[in-house]
Amino acid sequence: MSTFVPVNNCRQRILPHAALTPIALLTASLLLAASAIAAQPKGHSPKLASAEADPALPNVLLIGDSISMGYTGPVAKRLAGEANVYRPAANCGPTSRGLEHLDGWLGDIEWDVIHFNWGLHDLKFIDGERQVPLDQYGENIEKLVDQLQRTGATLIWCSTTPVPKGKVRPKRIPSDAAAYNRAAAEVMAEHGIRVNDLYAYALPRLEEIQQPVNVHFTRQGSEKLAEQVAQAIRQALAEK
Repeated sequence: MSTFVPVNNCRQRILPHAALTPIALLTASLLLAASAIAAQPKGHSPKLASAEADPALPNVLLIGDSISMGYTGPVAKRLAGEANVYRPAANCGPTSRGLEHLDGWLGDIEWDVIHFNWGLHDLKFIDGERQVPLDQYGENIEKLVDQLQRTGATLIWCSTTPVPKGKVRPKRIPSDAAAYNRAAAEVMAEHGIRVNDLYAYALPRLEEIQQPVNVHFTRQGSEKLAEQVAQAIRQALAEK
């Protein structure tokens, strides 16, 4: 009897081992592995966060790490009927990843507003060093802003949310969030880009909205951040 193995919503037909020669079995295994890889999402193209796109509505792109992944759904709900909300199908990580993948994340959609952030991954420690040093971070942000401005969209920089005190894993230093935000703020001021200061919003509320000794937020915390993000986007859309 044949067997069907699910591979990312695909089914592969595999004959019983007794019916296969070793070469045939190896070939079948390689074909199955290749199919699995091909079926995996690339994670570069923008993905719609709401049920379906309305061509009559403006298009909004959220770029950011897992913090933005936490508030994307709530933002889409708050802007339902006002905008199509998208984000890359990936954690956007540090600025180095942004420079590598931004073209794919932008895709071929005409964007009205892009709300973006990099920082928490840049300042985290890997093998005893920050993943992206502060001076390099500023240079990377400058390059990313130049590329984003070429889209013609209204840009909103979202400041990096706070790092709490304690032994956060991976290691991060609370004061680094403010330092990296200052570097980014200089770039935004130079280019006249509006700022959604989630750092200032979250800092006095960390015990209420952030997980203990963790850069991530509770579900209720992500909802609170979403309120601030949706408000900033709604204002930008109203001014277009």
